[in-house]
Amino acid sequence: VQLVEFGGGSVQSGGSLRLPCVVPGYTYSGSYVARLRPAPGKEREGVAIITYDSTATYAASVKGRFTISQDNAKSTLSLQMNSLKPEDTAMYYCATKTPTYSADWYLARPWSFDYWGQGTQVTVSS
Repeated sequence: VQLVEFGGGSVQSGGSLRLPCVVPGYTYSGSYVARLRPAPGKEREGVAIITYDSTATYAASVKGRFTISQDNAKSTLSLQMNSLKPEDTAMYYCATKTPTYSADWYLARPWSFDYWGQGTQVTVSS
């Protein structure tokens, strides 16, 4: 499965960005889709995850600022990032998983995803 990511870029603190991710066949797959980024002391951390029935779960650091959503007709998942902070600066990855466990279980285990996008850079300046 080839995930294709778009968006990213540079904004000032308090700004917004939207990160679309095209997941071929997503509508019929029953997969979870997550957005992940590197974190201090970790290889990556889960930022947000959405299930096939549009239930979303967020990391505490982004809750209330980020929103993950899906457009089934276009097999596109998007991460809307508002009120961005310099500490949000990172390479953001899109990844999918055919689930056995709950969404928050996978969000806490970023190494468990099956397919990954190429990543897109987000830079937030103060």
